[in-house]
Amino acid sequence: MTTLLVIAKEPRPGRVKTRLTPPFTPREAATLAEAALVDTLRTVAATPARRRVLVLDGSPGPWLPPGFDVVPQCAGGLDERLAAAFAGCDGPALLIGMDTPQVTPALLTVDFADCDAYVGPAEDGGFWALGLAHPDPELLRGVPMSTPTTGAAQRERLAVAGLRVRELPRLRDVDTADDAEAVAAAAPGSRFAVALERLGAAVGR
Repeated sequence: MTTLLVIAKEPRPGRVKTRLTPPFTPREAATLAEAALVDTLRTVAATPARRRVLVLDGSPGPWLPPGFDVVPQCAGGLDERLAAAFAGCDGPALLIGMDTPQVTPALLTVDFADCDAYVGPAEDGGFWALGLAHPDPELLRGVPMSTPTTGAAQRERLAVAGLRVRELPRLRDVDTADDAEAVAAAAPGSRFAVALERLGAAVGR
């Protein structure tokens, strides 16, 4: 069975979702980040897994459900932090971030029987999920992160290593206000959608 990893930041104003500011204030952006994180963690909790791990920059809060091991993110760039997250796994693992609250248990239930890796492409050119049957940190180190070609570069790294790669459905990350509206529309019953609607009603957006 797969280990599920969630890499995330503690949802504190000024530290998360800064591209939502403006139109949202730092506190409102943190509220949306917490809602997205809660949706993500609840989905992971509902997905069959050998182990569930939150790889966290910051400290856990009341938003953390039971059943998760919490490990700190290492120092360095995002490639190093992702590599370190996989280095802590001794079997098949699937990693996601906190930016896709529309994710479902069905999307996270992967089978490595006939492939070595999964990539979930994001609409901005990155990836929202990465799965490895045999986690190897070197498959991530040096991959340029947070660019429009990150997803393609990561997939190429896997292909060059001779891995059989299967692609997950393309999803939209929440980075901007337009992203937030689109993702909320895709997951109308989510905590994220409710939080966005409440914030919009409070300021007349």
